[in-house]
Amino acid sequence: MDAKLFDHTILKADADREAVKKVCSEAKEYGFMSVCVNGFYTSYVAGQLAGSGVKVCTVVGFPLGQMSPLAKAAETEAAIRDGADEIDMVINVGALKDGQYETVLEDIKGVRKASKDACLKVIIETCLLTREEKIKACELAKEAGADFVKTSTGFSTGGAMAEDVRLMRETVGPQMGVKASGGIRDKETAMAMVQAGADRLGTSATVAICS
Repeated sequence: MDAKLFDHTILKADADREAVKKVCSEAKEYGFMSVCVNGFYTSYVAGQLAGSGVKVCTVVGFPLGQMSPLAKAAETEAAIRDGADEIDMVINVGALKDGQYETVLEDIKGVRKASKDACLKVIIETCLLTREEKIKACELAKEAGADFVKTSTGFSTGGAMAEDVRLMRETVGPQMGVKASGGIRDKETAMAMVQAGADRLGTSATVAICS
């Protein structure tokens, strides 16, 4: 599989510097699109990847998404300052389920503004949403000017499903990106996500899939 499909991911709470360094080395060796980390490691990863062509991807509002819009924007600004090329933000799922669509829209817009020219991916956490809510979340992300919609954090009740990827692709159309993440551990699953319409995959099993 094309290595540029993958965001090589290390987001666990116990990830130490040595583990993050190993992930960066693997990303450079294989030529993955990015290394995806929590904000604390953004500047360290930026240093490790400097000149390699591998991007720095930082998560924001992760993994629950229910912090204030101001906090998400500030977190995004810090990530960009520290060298992030891409931002993966979590929507406020509770607000979406409440029908507070303007709140969700403004939340994403705040991160979009703070992220400047960085690629913005919006995690909608599909496992917690109805079909109609998935569609609405994608529509709001598109309206807010995001570059991608993304299935999952990988830290909730479920991960990426091919049928969700297909629905997301149908909703956002061909010009916007769709990232599948959560539970992608083998080449067969990865291929199923691509066939369903994903053009980016997030996984910690990247090396095993591409070897």
